[in-house]
Amino acid sequence: MTLRPARLEDLGVLFEQQREPEANRRANFPARGREAFFTHWTERILGDDTVRVRTIAVDGFISGYVVAWWQDGRRTVGYWLGQDFWGRGIGTRALRSFLDVEKTRPLYADTDVGNVASRRLLERCGFELVETVDTGEVRYDLLILR
Repeated sequence: MTLRPARLEDLGVLFEQQREPEANRRANFPARGREAFFTHWTERILGDDTVRVRTIAVDGFISGYVVAWWQDGRRTVGYWLGQDFWGRGIGTRALRSFLDVEKTRPLYADTDVGNVASRRLLERCGFELVETVDTGEVRYDLLILR
């Protein structure tokens, strides 16, 4: 498993991964259409100097990404793995490696309350539960790394 800066040429694979139905269900986040996905990535992720994003590669294959951004005055981290790469410890290794580069603390993350695997991944990397938030539309766990 390696992390490297994300590149425009990664977006085709990342687009397909974010369309995987089971991943969308677990994340409780709908897939974006092609144009919306590419616009979001080119303008809001790759086009923003305050965002740090790394592509995760396994045996030369793009397996997902890890990203940190500012939101509502908090530094937040997120990640996405293609379904073919689940259950192999790749997400945990990738996030741990990313945390060696992303030094901002506190660092926040959230995960849908039903996504137990994602919460466990965050906890293995040192995140602690702050609260469970119910917006009326979704319920998610807010975690912090101090």
